[in-house]
Amino acid sequence: MNGTSCTSRKKKSKQQRRNGNRANTGQSVTSTLSKKQQAILNAPVKLGDEVLVTIHGIGSSGEGVGRVDDFTVFVPFALPGETVKVSINMVKKTYATGRLLEIVTMAPNRIDPRCDLYGFCGGCQLQHITYEGQLSLKTQKVKDVIERIGHQNPELVKPALGPKEPWAYRNKMQMPVGGTKGNIQMGFYAMGSHDIVQGTNCPIQDEGNNIIAQACYQIAKEFDIEPYDEHTGKGVLRHVIGRIGQSGWMIILVTATEHLPHQEKWVEKLTERVPQVETIVHNVNGKRTNVILGPKNTVLYGDGTITDHIKDLRFTLSPHSFFQVNPEQTTVLYDQALAYADLKGNETVIDAYCGTGTISLFLAH
Repeated sequence: MNGTSCTSRKKKSKQQRRNGNRANTGQSVTSTLSKKQQAILNAPVKLGDEVLVTIHGIGSSGEGVGRVDDFTVFVPFALPGETVKVSINMVKKTYATGRLLEIVTMAPNRIDPRCDLYGFCGGCQLQHITYEGQLSLKTQKVKDVIERIGHQNPELVKPALGPKEPWAYRNKMQMPVGGTKGNIQMGFYAMGSHDIVQGTNCPIQDEGNNIIAQACYQIAKEFDIEPYDEHTGKGVLRHVIGRIGQSGWMIILVTATEHLPHQEKWVEKLTERVPQVETIVHNVNGKRTNVILGPKNTVLYGDGTITDHIKDLRFTLSPHSFFQVNPEQTTVLYDQALAYADLKGNETVIDAYCGTGTISLFLAH
């Protein structure tokens, strides 16, 4: 008996040692996790979870913001006041993101987006809410910043001033070109990527820019122009830019190569199909960069400039000129700034980072 008992004790002792080793290994693994990894491990949501989230705010990119067990969850296309079912597709240390699966309780200001590409194209984030709702959300965002960061009374913030018509306002269009030779694509980047969503009719663009985009896309296909490939750095046509001015329209063709194939034919066809065009410019950008325009411009038609105005002030714009993209709202903004400044004429005013000096010239009045 004593021998048997001794053997059992030895076996038990070995088993205990094995368990102890396992426990020590587990503690070792746990101890090697960073605080960030431990926070993700302890988060109340996991990758792939389907959860209900009540949206209480809006994020900096227009996404809905809610909480699960006091843990922040961002949900694109969800609105404040909504309860939504989401699939968690990313978990970080202090927040998670979720893909909208179902709207359980719908906000009263939710509407159907006007654009067919909405949700695929990354250009707009709030077409699923009324414009009055957008203004309200933007006003609240500023109030939140003033209170949280500025430590000021949020009621100091006045309501956002919107235009009479919030569509077809942009006087400048920049469309990337991609795809392959024989299958060229032109449009805007998809959300969170540089994949091009094909489309040359954008409802927030001035209709003139849509005309320019459609004409350039068709001509590029007719000439079988090789599109630029940002992964390899090879190809020709990178971007098509349209600018709508008071005097006429500007078209800028950006290539990665010094030579624009069928250069004379481009001018012939564009002036024929887009009679409002005042100037056509070939810009060269041979660098592997996300910057759109390169330093070199060659004027193919006209003098390389157009003119535009803000009230009684006229501006000459070149391809590299910065100018406000919403002329109507620019006037609203400047008038309001001048009213608040209440200048008497004897002040010294510094207009820092003034671009083309549009505010300075208004102040000079």
